Amino acid sequence: MTIRLTLLCAAAPTERDVRFGGDTPLDERALAQVRGVAGSVPAAPSCLTAPSQRCRQTAEVLRREPVVEEPKLRDMDMGRWQGRTLDEVAAGDGAGLAQWMSDPEAAPHGGESVAQLCARIAAWMDGVPDDAGRVVAVVEQAVARAAVLHALGAPRQSFWRIDVPPLSAVQLTGRSGRWNLRIAPVGSGESL
Repeated sequence: MTIRLTLLCAAAPTERDVRFGGDTPLDERALAQVRGVAGSVPAAPSCLTAPSQRCRQTAEVLRREPVVEEPKLRDMDMGRWQGRTLDEVAAGDGAGLAQWMSDPEAAPHGGESVAQLCARIAAWMDGVPDDAGRVVAVVEQAVARAAVLHALGAPRQSFWRIDVPPLSAVQLTGRSGRWNLRIAPVGSGESL
């Protein structure tokens, strides 16, 4: 049986101060955006969510049935940079930031490297049972990037070359540990 995995990137607060690992609640405008896309999210017997507040809120608005929190889908551990803005990190650890952005093995913040995140997400994807059918998971942008890299067998240096805006969907199909990126044709009427 083919697994049909939809990774939906969580909504983001509309008025926000972007922070590493920042987990702020969704505001009313962001919640309205989630309600606006709810009809295009496929029905699935399995709806998972990363443990962050914004992922849980996004999943709860999208689904009527309970969702299951999956700790393995958590965002990247940002170590000492947790909660700091990009400007703050650049001012206090510019060399570390440059290293982290160019070397997937680097973790100058003392948290998780891009390579470690990619390995964690690859292991989770390859552990999804072949009979899972359709699975919807609400995740952070970094998790969606890591999943695309794994599906394509792309080098980890490509991590920062993938844009995943809030409320975008990554569709993957898989069987026996082999994954494909699925792109739906425009006007096909296919839901996420």
